[in-house]
Amino acid sequence: MSFSRIIIEWYRQNKRDLPWRDIRNPYLIWISEIILQQTQVAQGYDYYLRFVERFPDVRSLADADETEVLRYWQGLGYYSRARNLHAAARQIIEAGGEFPQTYQEIRALKGVGDYTAAAICSFAYGLPCAAVDGNVYRVLSRYLGIDTPIDTTAGKRFFAGIAHEMMGTADPCDYNQAIMDFGALQCTPQTPHCQTCPLSDSCQARAEGTPAAYPVKSKKVPVTDRYLTYFLLCHKNHIYLRCRPKGDIWTGLYEPYLIEHTTPTDEKVLFAELISHLPDQELTFKTVARGVRHILTHRRLNVDCYEVQLIRPIAIEGYIAVSWEDIDNYPLPQLICRLFSKMRE
Repeated sequence: MSFSRIIIEWYRQNKRDLPWRDIRNPYLIWISEIILQQTQVAQGYDYYLRFVERFPDVRSLADADETEVLRYWQGLGYYSRARNLHAAARQIIEAGGEFPQTYQEIRALKGVGDYTAAAICSFAYGLPCAAVDGNVYRVLSRYLGIDTPIDTTAGKRFFAGIAHEMMGTADPCDYNQAIMDFGALQCTPQTPHCQTCPLSDSCQARAEGTPAAYPVKSKKVPVTDRYLTYFLLCHKNHIYLRCRPKGDIWTGLYEPYLIEHTTPTDEKVLFAELISHLPDQELTFKTVARGVRHILTHRRLNVDCYEVQLIRPIAIEGYIAVSWEDIDNYPLPQLICRLFSKMRE
């Protein structure tokens, strides 16, 4: 039995029941694929349902304000995905409103890469496009014993060819769904279930006893530390927030007053810096959190947070006073949600 037939047979017995499965709606498939980038299925499930309930089609997403789109994305992280979805929806509307039906047209949408384009084409239209995500890299590299690094241009091109070859004449939709579920459930990253694997007799990594060595990467991006101090500037039932600018993390999301340094900074120095920015205020400081660590891709945020009660309203460039009753109307990073929760404890 061929590789693709074994994978598909396994899939028919083990497939996950997911709301974006067994549908041919390219819009809903697109939304699910973007959500599942950098997000586990268990986390993305409820977000998908909530997102498509509010934005059930391209038009509703294109017509929405970006702030609302980010609000519905809040908690998923990697917010550029939401901004790209919004921009791509407007691309589609400007082109006539019909979701594109070819690989090249779908690939041209903002935020859509090779994998996502192939997934949409195969799931929605049955086109013979082999989708290659992290699960596919892992399954194929282990099964075939391929040590070509997956994080190089040559490696990606090589695996794209191998994936198409291994799919053969199998139904593209079934095959792509099958190999991705196989990687997620059977050939897992840390502890693959080799004893019960239907491919174990012909798997190269299994024969070598080295499944953990695959897939191979050529380089590791270093993690950088950033040191953030948030001051929750409050006056009566309002808190001062700003919309984060482009070119950094959390573009378009809101945050409290921030002072950032390149190294850990003494508390007294931070207080003095804030006081210099807010003359004619009698400030009282209350510790909300110290030494909080928040991990992003290639960044480690080291965070302190203080509540500061103001005796009168202030005018700070870029910041607005938001009432606590309206706070849910503003998209916030998960870190800020955590800090607000600690403040209320």
